Amino acid sequence: MYRRHFSLENDGSANDRETKTLEREIKLARNIQTQLLNGHEPTVENSSVTGLSIPARLIGGDYYDFYVLPNGKLRIIIGDVMGKGIPAAMLMILTRGAFRSAAESTKGPGETLTAMNSAMYEDLRKLSSFVTVLCADWDPATKELTYANAGHTLPIIVHPENLLGDPPKAKGVMLGGLPNTVYKEESLYLKEEDLVCFYTDGITEAQNKAGELYRLDRLNDCLLSNCNQGIDVKDIEECITRSISEFTGDCAQRDDITMVLLKVNHDQTDITSYNSPVI
Repeated sequence: MYRRHFSLENDGSANDRETKTLEREIKLARNIQTQLLNGHEPTVENSSVTGLSIPARLIGGDYYDFYVLPNGKLRIIIGDVMGKGIPAAMLMILTRGAFRSAAESTKGPGETLTAMNSAMYEDLRKLSSFVTVLCADWDPATKELTYANAGHTLPIIVHPENLLGDPPKAKGVMLGGLPNTVYKEESLYLKEEDLVCFYTDGITEAQNKAGELYRLDRLNDCLLSNCNQGIDVKDIEECITRSISEFTGDCAQRDDITMVLLKVNHDQTDITSYNSPVI
């Protein structure tokens, strides 16, 4: 009896040590992910940009990134990896690496997504996974936004006259969906004080206690009511997160929440990036 009790005590101590080690590794993984999402913040003329990602767990699978091109354009990407937690976070790192590599060698968002799919397709098929991504180039000199889509939601365009724009439809299969996919581009011109909201479905599919979804119409209403002339993108971002928090109340967050806001300014240059574990 004594020998058996002693063995159980040792097993318990070993399990405690393994649990603490796992907790430390998860925290380390989250710190790494946070650092990658909060990378170098470039400056962009005549515009303000902010990024936000709130994982549903300690680490998440949503992804956004900024890359300043040699021609002065800003390349923006936002994506949603299938799944949650550590597996999704690992695929998010794979996606980031593919984007950073492709951004250096491709001319536009379409070529970027084509290169990313070529680089990631085999790995994603082996894992039976996929990634939805939208990639956009912002030209602050001409005020042209060019974008390509890999199965992601299109951005919301808000004009200062409290009007919602209708961006040209850009369709494309998700990364990992089909081999040798070529992604086509669409473009539009923005005006001063126009706002572009890139987002993942963790926002529109957030639920309250009654099981209701936040939905796109609530996001549109929030953008319209807060996109006043001169308001900072960071303030708009905070209004959106507060609106989601008030809607969901005490309900647990079910999916990662990620957004990128781009606003055209005539006399302001700013870009910020923020990542938080909770609303």
